[in-house]
Order: sequence, then C-alpha cells, then structure tokens
Amino acid sequence: METSIISTDMVDARVAPKGSLEHLSQQEIEKLLDSGQGGLYPLFRKCALAVLNSGSDIDDARVIFDKFKDFDLQIVRQPWGIKLEIKNAPGSAFVDGEMIRGIKEQLFAVLRDVVFISNEIMESGRFDLKSSASITNAVFHILRNARALEHKMRPNLVVCWGGHSIRRLEYDYTKRVGYELGLRSLDVCTGCGPGAMKGPMKGATIGHSKQRIFNGRNLGITEPGIIAAEPPNPIVSQLVIMPDIEKRLEAFVRVGHGIVVFPGGVGTLEEILYLLGILLDPANRDIPLPVVFTGPSDAAEYFQKIHEFIGQTLGSGAQSLYRIIIDDPAGVGRAMVEGLEKVRDYRRKCSDSYSFNWLLKIPLEFQLPFEVSHESMRGLDLSLTRPVHERAADLRRAFSGIVAGNVKEYGVRAIEQHGPFELSGDPQIMGPLDRLLRSFVAQGRMKLAGAQYKPCYRLVA
Repeated sequence: METSIISTDMVDARVAPKGSLEHLSQQEIEKLLDSGQGGLYPLFRKCALAVLNSGSDIDDARVIFDKFKDFDLQIVRQPWGIKLEIKNAPGSAFVDGEMIRGIKEQLFAVLRDVVFISNEIMESGRFDLKSSASITNAVFHILRNARALEHKMRPNLVVCWGGHSIRRLEYDYTKRVGYELGLRSLDVCTGCGPGAMKGPMKGATIGHSKQRIFNGRNLGITEPGIIAAEPPNPIVSQLVIMPDIEKRLEAFVRVGHGIVVFPGGVGTLEEILYLLGILLDPANRDIPLPVVFTGPSDAAEYFQKIHEFIGQTLGSGAQSLYRIIIDDPAGVGRAMVEGLEKVRDYRRKCSDSYSFNWLLKIPLEFQLPFEVSHESMRGLDLSLTRPVHERAADLRRAFSGIVAGNVKEYGVRAIEQHGPFELSGDPQIMGPLDRLLRSFVAQGRMKLAGAQYKPCYRLVA
C-alpha cells in the first residue's frame, strides 16, 4: 500500500481487501461509484468515513462530514481484483503510513454489507420487506453473509446496551462487567460505538486473555443512520451494517443469548422498550432471555427512575422481565451464566438454533422502519387503552424520533427547519415521560457535543 501524508489530519492511500470481496462485478462497481439517486456511493462514503474516524468524540454527523468534506474513495479495477483508492482520509486511521488492520477489516465489512444488502435484500425480489417472516429471513441472511452466526458455539453471546457518552465512572464500570463476562468465557455484542459499547468489549478482551481464550468475539452491529455519530470502536472484531434501526434491533435479540443494559440516554430507552415490547407479547411468554440492568452505585437513581417509568407506562409485568444489579460486576457475570444455561436447555428442548433465535416472535409493528418526521411523531398513539406490547411499540418509536433529532443528520436538519417534534398522549404516560426526559437532560445524557442541550422534542396536551 503506497501512502502519502497530506497533513497531520489527512491521508491518501490505496488499500486492498483482505479475506472478503476481492472481486466485484462490473454492475456492483458502477453502482458503488454512482452518486445519483439509486447509487450506493453516498451511503458507502458515509459509512466508510465513519469507520475511518474511529475514536472520535464527536456525535454530530454534520461536523464530521464538514471536517472531511474532501474525503473521497474510488474503486480501482485490477486484473487480480479490486482496490480502494482513498483521498483525504482521517490520519488517525493510519500508523506510519499503514492503515490499522482492524480499521481496514471494518472498511471492507462496510463494502461487503452495502453491496449485499443492495443486491440481495433490497433488489433481488427474494424478500417481502412488509412481511414479518420475510424481514426475519432478511436479517438472518445479512448476518450469515457477514459470518456472524457461529453454528457450533454454545449460547455465550451477551448483548450490551448503553450510552455512547456516559461518564468516566460508568465507562470504567462497563469494563469491569465485560471483564467478568470474559472470565466466564462469554462473548460480547454491542452497537459497536464508544462508551458503553466499547467498555464491555475492552474488559472482555482482558478476561479472555487471562483465560487463554484466543477466539473471543467482539461483535458490533450498527446501521447507516447512526454510524457517523457513533463510529465503530477499534476493538470490534466483527462488524455488521444492518439496513435500518429496526433490523439492527432484531439482529441483537436474534443473535444474543442474554442482554445487559448499562446507563445511557434516549437510545438506550429505545432499546429497552423494543425488548420489553417483544417479551410482553403473549407468544414469547415461555422463551428465556436473561436481562440485567446494571451500573455503579451512582447509577442507582438512574435505574430507579427507569424502573418507575416502566411500571407507570407498561405495568408490573414489564418490570418482572429484568433484574437490576447495582455495583456488582461479578454478580452480573453470574446472573448471565445462570440465565444462559436456561437458554441452552430451552433451545435444545425445542430444537432451536443456538446462533439465531428463530422461535422469538417479533410483531410486524416492531419490524417496519419508523420514518421519523414531524407528522409521524405527532401521529404516535401513546394511550393506556392499547395492549401493553403495542403501547411499548409506540413508546419505542417516540424515543427513536428523539434519537434522530439528537444525533442523526436528517433528524437534526428537520428540527432546524421545522422546530421540535411534538408528542402527545394520555396524561398517565406523558407525565412519566416528561419527568424521565427531564432527568436525562439534567444528568447530561441527551447529547455529547456542546455544553447545553436544546431539546428536539416538545410534549403537548
């Protein structure tokens, strides 16, 4: 790879794929180079820049894109395959003129998934993406193509959720929990970004090393709408790009055998409500899935407020679906081991796959992409008269909209043009929602960049 340094921040390079996608068809190359409507270049460029910007503490996608507005990449055809020609890339992705190997692997994982999703999922005609079973099948094929499904493993993959801009004390705690998971031969899957997505992977890596586990997995699952605001951290050993947030969430609950939730903000609440909404469906009543909310002692009040919010809006049945463990990393590790044994026994009994939870029913309202707009946010039905799992679905959409308004490029732009999103509903829901969101703002959990948070939402009667 020949490299010339433009400045301390910008690098030009030519890199070849390693292990996958050595060859692309002429049609795939033309589509990747097409900047017009239907072309893949804008999407590929955005995701590639996010990967190359790994380690950034900026969660505003527009700032990243503006800083590297001259970033460009082209596919170079060669007799023996392809290379990527990159111009004006972040210098932090290189060491002594060579691209960091982990970042290089992630860069070509982006290329792999962008090409596969476009050709095989969206345009092949094989998948009806308005059908629940077909959406699940599409999620399975994306994960299988990325080699994220290990058919011979015992259930040992723990999904960790939490904020990308958590406090140092909380970040250190996520590492301690990851360490305890690693010591117990458990692997980690996260949203692949910084903060609570990086800490458990870092801790698990040390735990695996102490146990002489050399094939431990750090699986990261993301989607194009959020990847620039939460660039993949360098510890991710397997990166998968899903088409949208709903398929990303489904991927988490299909591949994960247990879930640990750390402190976070509205994105974490979106994940919690998605999970609880699914588990509250009567069809999933008997399916074991251990869920633990955990944090250091300073996070006790944070989880208490979430527990109260869940009780007030979804009821005690939802509260019974998780455990809260405060300031006890080893206790979290033991709880996961105990829960995963039940998962293993259940899947063996029901002849379900260890690597993909086919038996879990995910209703269509949790699978269809929620197009965030002022109109769709106003149209959410936050009413106590609805069945509890349907109520959870619209609450999840409300938090998804706030995430978009906080960090996603199109959401930030919509807020600037038309003002805050408006949410309305029953007072018994809107009151607890208002109190919870205010507590997030007071604790600085809504946005990393900037000293003062300006709400992207407004609660109306």
